[in-house]
Amino acid sequence: MKTPRPAAHETLPAWLHEGARVYDPGRDREAIVQAIADYEDPGTRRFIRNAVFLRPEGGGMEWIVEPGIPRPPDAR
Repeated sequence: MKTPRPAAHETLPAWLHEGARVYDPGRDREAIVQAIADYEDPGTRRFIRNAVFLRPEGGGMEWIVEPGIPRPPDAR
């Protein structure tokens, strides 16, 4: 059974959820969504609503993108 989406995520496309494989055109690579949450960068104090936390499949350094950046993996 799929967990209901938090109300804050209702504006996001259905394919964008934790565990989804996505394509980040800025890095020209596919990744797995680790989390979607509000984020404030501690260095710049810049706030991102529904920031998408990505990690390469198999592990590696996580990175954060705005919710409008990721595409479905077949969008290359």
